[in-house]
Amino acid sequence: MPMRILAIEEATASIASDIRNAYIDFSRMDVSVVKITTDVQRDGRPVVGYGFNSNGRYAQAGILRERILPRLRDAAPEELLDRERDNLCPFQAWNVMLRNEKPGGHGERSVAVGVVDMALWDVVAKIEEKPLQQLLAERYGNGTAANSAFVYAAGGYYYPEKGLPGLQEEMRGYLDLGYDTVKMKIGGASLQDDCARIEAVLDLLGGDGQRLAVDANGRFDLETAIAYAKALSPYGLRWYEEPGDPLDFALQATLAAFYDGPMATGENLFSHQDARNLLRYAGMRPDRDVLQFDPALSYGLVEYLRTLDAMRSAGWSPARCIPHGGHQFALCIAAGLGLGGNESYPGIFAPFGGFADDIPIDNGQVRLPAVPGVGFETKAALMDLFRQLFD
Repeated sequence: MPMRILAIEEATASIASDIRNAYIDFSRMDVSVVKITTDVQRDGRPVVGYGFNSNGRYAQAGILRERILPRLRDAAPEELLDRERDNLCPFQAWNVMLRNEKPGGHGERSVAVGVVDMALWDVVAKIEEKPLQQLLAERYGNGTAANSAFVYAAGGYYYPEKGLPGLQEEMRGYLDLGYDTVKMKIGGASLQDDCARIEAVLDLLGGDGQRLAVDANGRFDLETAIAYAKALSPYGLRWYEEPGDPLDFALQATLAAFYDGPMATGENLFSHQDARNLLRYAGMRPDRDVLQFDPALSYGLVEYLRTLDAMRSAGWSPARCIPHGGHQFALCIAAGLGLGGNESYPGIFAPFGGFADDIPIDNGQVRLPAVPGVGFETKAALMDLFRQLFD
């Protein structure tokens, strides 16, 4: 008898927070969570895997219940197998999930597939009894996963009644946790006010702009993006992120003439085709710019591997990737495939964000736990939530 999936369950969890960026508030934000149970036994218990989507995109209950999960449940066990390794095959499962779906339209369904894909890779690595980062390094990397990865603290949201002292206090807290680099939001206030906020954080960082990134969350038209570019240039920032609409490649390309420093984008592109078009038409520069594609939002790791192939074909190194999302799945991918690091959201979007409970951030680096799978079991609050949702 081939191994088989016994159950696939989905649920919705809240990550609501009283914060906003330049475009949305998070007062009703939620995520989808998936649990996959197999008939494989380890230590007398079935091997299970978990997946969820990153913040910024809402739960995908309808697509999961009506299209994605029924296809997996109806598939013959042999359709989902990696016969060479006697394991599940995320690539085969990906084909099943996208069965009878037209190409293009990458958006909400890419998030739903990404949730399931994360759970599948968690299962696959647990069946092989390897940390996911090591499994990825052996299959698709140089054979050896990195022991740690660069992480930065993403915060600096617009909170009600939060002034410059409160912003500095927030960023000081991230530094005290061991982060060396921080990111803050812009575009939700006037240019003058945002510059005052940036300068307040730079004062805390000793004036070192390379330790601060800023994120406009796609808010600006070209004229505003250029005005901000001119104002930001003297600060020497780590990067200027997503100034315009994610699909306005002409805006991004034009802006490069006004901003010589690094720029970052990609978290709201959800396919390797969109990523390829970004590199073709948006004037992105492989020697300095940062790509933030999030595997949990963009059809999962199966599609992310295609995105990395598209990058290599365009002359880009995986080291230019620092995924959005702040979750352990992207951290494993970063360590296993040689990416440039990973985002982190200390203190918000709990318990999905952040890394192993017993591994502190050290000078902007975080070690990866040596446990099978993605490592969710190293986060007590997250496992408690999974049990509440499914048990």
